[in-house]
Amino acid sequence: MKISKSQRNNIIFLGIILIMIIPQTRQPIQVFLQKGLAMFSPSIVDEEDRITLKDYNWQLVDEHGMRYDFNEAKGKVVFINFWATWCPPCIAEMPSMEKLYQDYKDDMVFLFVSNEQQEVISKFKQKNDYDFLVHASITANPVQLETSAIPRTFVIDQQGHILIDKTGAADWNSKKVRGLLDELLKLE
Repeated sequence: MKISKSQRNNIIFLGIILIMIIPQTRQPIQVFLQKGLAMFSPSIVDEEDRITLKDYNWQLVDEHGMRYDFNEAKGKVVFINFWATWCPPCIAEMPSMEKLYQDYKDDMVFLFVSNEQQEVISKFKQKNDYDFLVHASITANPVQLETSAIPRTFVIDQQGHILIDKTGAADWNSKKVRGLLDELLKLE
């Protein structure tokens, strides 16, 4: 019995649907697809459209139980990422964030914020060999940093201007992002 081209396409389509339905295969496929989307740099907000962060009253706690007062970030370059270990776009962009973190961690503030259990986060970080510190919010984040979708990432300059506000996966280790950070930090 010979299979026609349309029958073969239907079989392939049904196979893909089945793979997407099976929980164990769904996340790796979604992460793979998101990595394709995360090949692009985030856009820098046009100067006339930038929002200025006015409220730094935000309390966080890191994975070691140490409190962090966001007021300490005033006057510094800040990178904030809201994420979760179960989120395919978050997983897809995380390697580029880790590289950025490794190169800039001594020069600016990085806040990776998740509301997941510490045990889950620790396993995820260990499995992927990530070094960044993860925080959880103790109080509500500033209005300008509110988010209903993840991943959501902000880059804020020393004056509190939100230069990047990106929802979804992106390449954070790109020349464009590094150029912006180098300019802000005057690194060359």
